[in-house]
Amino acid sequence: MAIVKHTEQRVGVFIDTQNLYHSAKNIYHARVNFGNVLKDAVAGRHLIRARAYMVTTESGEETAFLEALTKVGIEPKTKELQVFYGGAKKADWDVGMAVDAITASPKLDAVILITGDGDFIPLIQYLKMHAGCQVEVVSFGRSTSGKLREATEHFLDLDEDPKRYLLNYRSTRLPPRSRQAALRAGRDIQVSAPDDSMAEQANEDAAEAGKITGVE
Repeated sequence: MAIVKHTEQRVGVFIDTQNLYHSAKNIYHARVNFGNVLKDAVAGRHLIRARAYMVTTESGEETAFLEALTKVGIEPKTKELQVFYGGAKKADWDVGMAVDAITASPKLDAVILITGDGDFIPLIQYLKMHAGCQVEVVSFGRSTSGKLREATEHFLDLDEDPKRYLLNYRSTRLPPRSRQAALRAGRDIQVSAPDDSMAEQANEDAAEAGKITGVE
């Protein structure tokens, strides 16, 4: 769907970090170039705020990653990994991300949701009907809910240029199991292993923090 983008538009970007991370990991076995994703999502418009929502671990291994996000103009919002009785783990920022988008909407002309999760469809509908915002979605098409794509006014498919939006990208054919995992990544992320907290991506030396997001 064609939309209008002009330099005076006030834009807010809300990033479902876990969803994007797992999509890149499951589809391409690579890390996300957050710098290029943000740049192309904003597309030269007036960025009011960019926030990334993520879960942290007790070890604090995400420190370098958080510094790298800040370096490219993204404000990290974190919460600790929830561990339930019996060992079950969960990472869920859906409500917090939705509340922030609604709260910021009066000061925005366009809201950009960087996620493939279909649970954000009601948020898109609310922002269009009640806040009068243009709503755009950015994600990897292969792991994005089809209904989410239908609900948004514009969809930027990161699969169309993976070399630009990934670090250490290698062109390979997606195996069946990875394809199924990618589709699951379009839904809520239920954390089941330590690396689901993004420690793998964050476990870099602080001096190399810029490389985590693709910004040297």
